[in-house]
Amino acid sequence: MALDTYERSAPPIFRQGLSTTTKLILLSLLSMMLMAADHRLQISQPLRAGVAIALSPLQWLSLQPARLWDVAGNYLGGVESARDAALSYEARTIAQAQRLQQVEQLSQENANLRQLLELRSSVAGPTKAVEVLYDTADPYTRRVVVDRGGLAGIQAGSAVIDAQGVVGQVTRVYPLVSEVTLLTDRQQSIPVINARTGTRHVANGNPMATGGALELKFVPSGTDMQKGDLLTTSGIDGIYPPGLHVGRISQIDRRVDASFATVHAEPTAVERGRHLLVLLPVKDWPAKPVADKMPTPPSKSKAASKPPQSASTAGGTP
Repeated sequence: MALDTYERSAPPIFRQGLSTTTKLILLSLLSMMLMAADHRLQISQPLRAGVAIALSPLQWLSLQPARLWDVAGNYLGGVESARDAALSYEARTIAQAQRLQQVEQLSQENANLRQLLELRSSVAGPTKAVEVLYDTADPYTRRVVVDRGGLAGIQAGSAVIDAQGVVGQVTRVYPLVSEVTLLTDRQQSIPVINARTGTRHVANGNPMATGGALELKFVPSGTDMQKGDLLTTSGIDGIYPPGLHVGRISQIDRRVDASFATVHAEPTAVERGRHLLVLLPVKDWPAKPVADKMPTPPSKSKAASKPPQSASTAGGTP
């Protein structure tokens, strides 16, 4: 079959209806007429309302993903904001707690300083206020380092006290700092007197006790001593002024087969206080009295060597 027998367009006998261009023109005119009629008469309003009602579920469904995305974003943003606010509140709470602790510490230090100032006015002799820097590194001793030394006039052997009583004694002096040995150190001893009975004793440090304590050795078993008695400095050593509080008796061990009782006492001073007072040695202490020399009796040899008087000399007439 020849290829020219196939025609690309329908034969004129099969053509029906208007052409495409005519349809376009007619539809354009119809559209313009409908638009003008709708603008004038509002004839398409009920149709639009019905279509809108029919399509509203579809519109709602189509909008849900975007709304869910917005809700999820807002929720996550709110959680993040709440977390940041909680962290900020916690940080402010910690800062306020720190400030409160500092205020309480400053209040305690202020009260301690006021007590030290009152104590300074009541203690005779020169004094120096010092601050504890740190404890010494030796675990077998009870010593602290204060912030003043030889350049500030601190002298070795000076007594150290706080508002509650005796803390210890200056044992080493450096140019800028000094070392204070506490009463609870095993090598420290202090003469004390029982404020109730007036008996004198020597208190030694006992660091083995919890928190440190004092121990009175070689106390006769029959000594009048009770739990709670106040021990004060006797002043006979020339280092500690008399009347300063040292400790209170906490335990008395009396044994039937021993002649001496072991007495334990708790220090009245707060060993971990920050501010202390150093009592410098008083230079105008009265000198110790010199023991009077006993007159020596005449020796027998001198008495024997003295020539005896004759009778004539004794009688006065030759």
